[in-house]
Amino acid sequence: MSLSKRWLVLVLVSLGLAGCASTNSETESGNGQMMLVTPLQPDANLEVALAKISEVLISAELTEEQRARFLYDRGVLYDSVGLRTLARIDFSRALQLRPDLPDAYNFMGIYLTQAMEFDQAYEAFDAVLELDPGYDFAYLNRGIALYYGSRPMLAVDDLNEFYQRDQSDAYRALWLYLAEYQQDPVQAKAQLRAHSSQIGDGWGAALVAYYLGDIDGGQLLAASRQDLNHQKQLAERLCEAYFYMGKQARMEGQPRAALNLFKLSLATNVYEFVEHRYSIMEMRQIAEQLMEEQEQAH
Repeated sequence: MSLSKRWLVLVLVSLGLAGCASTNSETESGNGQMMLVTPLQPDANLEVALAKISEVLISAELTEEQRARFLYDRGVLYDSVGLRTLARIDFSRALQLRPDLPDAYNFMGIYLTQAMEFDQAYEAFDAVLELDPGYDFAYLNRGIALYYGSRPMLAVDDLNEFYQRDQSDAYRALWLYLAEYQQDPVQAKAQLRAHSSQIGDGWGAALVAYYLGDIDGGQLLAASRQDLNHQKQLAERLCEAYFYMGKQARMEGQPRAALNLFKLSLATNVYEFVEHRYSIMEMRQIAEQLMEEQEQAH
């Protein structure tokens, strides 16, 4: 564990936030009911697939192109079960064999963003768009990297490009709002209100309604239980709900409540979701903020 990681853990422990439990007051819904998080469990089929790909990579005679593809596919599986270091190794090896895989560059850019290696992340996303200018999610992911890299104007440009490509997508509207909020909170909310007219009903619309103040946190959590199509969908929705509620808590100046909400998002184990990926970065930023406030107080 690096010195910076040890420091972060010590800060979180000192705040009493290192465990997965949280206080009722900070996780209750508006009607006083606790919304429990049930972590997703590893899919046995994914574990079998990982074993089979690993066996092929070890025992089969493969061309460089085939080996790169198998490494990429195994990296995706590693990522989906939270083994991100192993995934990053496989994506890097795949790119060494085939430096023309935009999907692999996209994943590398995400990992570099999470590691706060922003300049390298921008280069990775630039490579994606050079190889495939129509790669929508490179604009999202580069926009997020610019957002966390404190380049809000450039973040707005990328996230607006991502939004314009599908204006009915609630998540595109939300990330554009978060970037615009850094520049002008009032105008950002007005823009989100305008964009909401193009978003239909359903879960994504509930997230937008929460940011607009049309529903509260309790109503958002209640909405997460409606019209579920499969067993893991509730965990996926809670991963998103707690992340966006955490972002709102930060914007309202409630860092400790935000920490608990980001922790609940992480507890869902929905590793491949953007909201899960960046909850730990949000927690790191809050820990740094609280440490600075503590130092100033002394």
